[in-house]
Amino acid sequence: MAPQNPQSRAEQNKYTTAREAIEHKIRYVKDFPEEGILFEDLTPVLADPDAFNMLVRSLADACREMGADMIGGLDARGFLLGSAVAYELGLGILAIRKQGKLPPPVYRQEYDLEYGTAALEIPANGEALGGKRIVLVDDVLATGGTLLAATRLVESVGAEVTGYVVVLEVEGLGGREHLHDAPLVVLNKPE
Repeated sequence: MAPQNPQSRAEQNKYTTAREAIEHKIRYVKDFPEEGILFEDLTPVLADPDAFNMLVRSLADACREMGADMIGGLDARGFLLGSAVAYELGLGILAIRKQGKLPPPVYRQEYDLEYGTAALEIPANGEALGGKRIVLVDDVLATGGTLLAATRLVESVGAEVTGYVVVLEVEGLGGREHLHDAPLVVLNKPE
């Protein structure tokens, strides 16, 4: 099958919204990664061309509305999604990686986990980030710790976080309350 141009793909998409695509393609896995957890697996959404296309277009629309001139993709699925969004918008992608995944030198921001700490890193040399308007893209908003750490990291180098765009939000964990005043878009929520 020959690849279609993006306009043709959008016109022929079987989904009219990202929310519809998510509802039809998401896979629920009981007791993963531990007992009592209902895991929402996005891999079937990413594997379906129409669902993935609708997801990327919706994420890109939100990022455009937030005035992004660079996309910050959080390791790992946020980096995958953010890269597609950046490509769609003709922007660059800032790889916000887990500690130890980038070669030095790096800027680092540590943050607390339920049991211990973790850190995020971005390259310390390369694209100048001062003054950039960055929208952070991730797959899931849970406690907000990772997005908050990414915000602190990006702001520490002189960039501005103008918004957050995620596919899913885990209710009851208070994630959105930990984020700054920048707008938040969650694709699986009703408008």
